[in-house]
Amino acid sequence: MSSTPTPYYVQASPFAVRFNALFGKLARFGISLAGTAELSVRGRKSGEMQRIPVNPHTYGGAQYLVSARGHSQWVRNMRVAGGGELRVGRRLRTFAATEITDPAEKAAILRAYLEKWGWEVNRFFQGVTAKSSDAELRAAAGDHPVFRITVSN
Repeated sequence: MSSTPTPYYVQASPFAVRFNALFGKLARFGISLAGTAELSVRGRKSGEMQRIPVNPHTYGGAQYLVSARGHSQWVRNMRVAGGGELRVGRRLRTFAATEITDPAEKAAILRAYLEKWGWEVNRFFQGVTAKSSDAELRAAAGDHPVFRITVSN
């Protein structure tokens, strides 16, 4: 019997799936609400491009993708693919992704992310907010994968 805990993940409700699909379509057609973009990443099993709306986040001069819902399918795909595409309208940016594993570095990125996007994603952070202590953010860091993206075009 394995004692490995199940990775944190908050599955989207049917309503959230439809809502996310709408935000993805808007981004695909060039309408970015509050900075959203459509992420495309190759599926690790299907090999097909999977699409989901994301909130690219700039911190310290670099750009990041944060998974508010935890270890989601796009995160698992990104770990295998090592990159993907961000689209807003006709603007398509191909990128390489590097997962951030240092809890202190992730905590700083998460704090800045929650300052900007907390109104939308706080419910996925189990009481942790931008005003939480560094220790609380470090403790939450393992539940929320963060990728630094390097745009190639």
